[in-house]
Amino acid sequence: MAVSLHTDEEIQQNVLSELRWDTRVQPNEIGVAVKDGIVTLTGWVDSYLKKLAAEDAAHRVRGVKAVVNDLEVHLPGSAERTDADLAEAVLSALNGMPIFQQARST
Repeated sequence: MAVSLHTDEEIQQNVLSELRWDTRVQPNEIGVAVKDGIVTLTGWVDSYLKKLAAEDAAHRVRGVKAVVNDLEVHLPGSAERTDADLAEAVLSALNGMPIFQQARST
């Protein structure tokens, strides 16, 4: 049975350090908790890229057994889309596909 050489506190500090080095994230937006080598990320970020980048950074740290990514993504107001906007975008995309153009012309 392998014994972990890294304490939870060391892992936490190393994850926080890794987040500071990753230019894709703002470490002050992300909380890091560690229990038995399992890292939990909490907080709010403004993009899915940042959420995934934070998880990647945590996985790069030695001693991390798993990562629970509880980060919430809060998109800026200008990036939010209503259901009507989404429906219109889907219809527009489908109308541009040849198979749907063919079906409408017959």
